[in-house]
Amino acid sequence: MVIRQERTEEFPQIYDLVKVAFQTAKVSNGKEQDFVNQLRSGGSYIPELTLIAEENGKLVGHIMLSKAHIVNGADKFEVIYVAPLSVVLEHRNKGIGSSLIKESFRLAKEMGYTSVLLVGDPAYYHRFGFKSAVTFGIKPTHEIPDENVMACELVPNALKGVSGTTDCF
Repeated sequence: MVIRQERTEEFPQIYDLVKVAFQTAKVSNGKEQDFVNQLRSGGSYIPELTLIAEENGKLVGHIMLSKAHIVNGADKFEVIYVAPLSVVLEHRNKGIGSSLIKESFRLAKEMGYTSVLLVGDPAYYHRFGFKSAVTFGIKPTHEIPDENVMACELVPNALKGVSGTTDCF
């Protein structure tokens, strides 16, 4: 398996991969593939942190990390968030998602990012160090159950003293 940055010519394949992968996901709104396209066209897109997993020439996984902020009054703290992580059904439980997360986090830390947010299944993401975002004093701006909104510090104590609402979901 190869993990590498996505390529522009792969965008249609990635759209389909994300759409199909989320048809069997535990946490989904059915619009993740459109959200990927929206993120690419906005100012939060980080091409270096948008990766695919390729096996025998076939795309089998995708992860996108984008810029966001935690806002508390006039204070803004930059974070990144995972939206989305996708692995095609027949390739799940082979470590592809874990590999995509670990590599994207390694690159993010190298680029100077210190913390990550996401909406997802706690049973899956806790193994990577994610905790409920409310334990850090972080709330989403939309109605999403607290247990599904999570934060992870890439650098110890990166979120110490940071609280507010996040503009990423």
